[in-house]
Amino acid sequence: MDKLNRRDFLSSVGASGMAVGVLGRSVSAASASATIQPIAGSWFEFQHMATVEGVDWNPECACFTCSQWGLKVQEIAQVGMKYLVLMATALDYRSFFPTTIFPPWRLACPDPLEAALSAADKSGVKFFIGDGFYGDWRSPNIISDPVATRKRLQAIEQLTRLYGHHLSFYGWYWPNEAFINQYYSEKFIQYVNTCSRLARQLTPHAKILIAPYGTRVAVPDDKYVRQLEALDVDIIAYQDEVGVRKSTPEETPAFYEGLSKAHARAGRSAIWADVEIFQFEGAVYKSPILPAPFSRVLRQMEAVSPWVDKILVYQYQGMMNQPGSRAFCGRSASTALYTAYVDWLKTRHPGKA
Repeated sequence: MDKLNRRDFLSSVGASGMAVGVLGRSVSAASASATIQPIAGSWFEFQHMATVEGVDWNPECACFTCSQWGLKVQEIAQVGMKYLVLMATALDYRSFFPTTIFPPWRLACPDPLEAALSAADKSGVKFFIGDGFYGDWRSPNIISDPVATRKRLQAIEQLTRLYGHHLSFYGWYWPNEAFINQYYSEKFIQYVNTCSRLARQLTPHAKILIAPYGTRVAVPDDKYVRQLEALDVDIIAYQDEVGVRKSTPEETPAFYEGLSKAHARAGRSAIWADVEIFQFEGAVYKSPILPAPFSRVLRQMEAVSPWVDKILVYQYQGMMNQPGSRAFCGRSASTALYTAYVDWLKTRHPGKA
């Protein structure tokens, strides 16, 4: 989902060659592959930042006990998802973990991050921890604001100290997402590299993920390749922007093909997909988001599968629920998407579910 202009703030295939991708996938061979990849993971959040969008699950998540947060992680793991990307450790100047940076959110579970990571340790799930939002997430100036920058770096240190012992603490996610307006802005590159510099010092084995939007307008030429070389990240999960009605599953293969070739040339970061499994009930960004029909989601997965190493989705929470879940959040239709996906998974990827 255009997660930060999955609102207002966050609002020509030029590369060529038969190169081998960063994780060893042949770009030329990929286009001939008919295999649809399963969903490898999902975004995860304690509260959705846009209240109108998350109206169907924010109240329920606020009432989750620590046990329920653990159950939700286990539920996600049971459908074969191995990666969770925590959107935020703070939001609207309140925190989701014990810190002096902001006062805490009033949640039924006093430390939902500890509950989620503890469950992930047992379930084999790998978490990317989101270092945001330490300022006004709606403002494009958050990435360069000196106060927000100081608080972000302070949070990296505190999160490492409090949660770095967890086996499931797999990596970091820098959630102030970029609009690739043909290319990345220099401010965004500086923001990413400043966060990554400290994270590499404190957690040298952690992977670093970003998830930009503007996938349809990215120009993966020589300049773009140089920017990929300059970005200190391990994984870039590009938003497919289908849920926010900027792209269609018929269009996205061309976008991801060009980006895949650019990544192969840069030889630095892996390419993943951030597939939007939601649809808006009404106007984009101004109405609740609901589960998309599985027929559309499957087309989205098929479209990107040849060109990416893994598929993540935005997001399991609110869009999918196991029938009878003791940590249910979202509308009843979310069980239909869950059931359709699990049925497909059992048929196409036995052993994953």
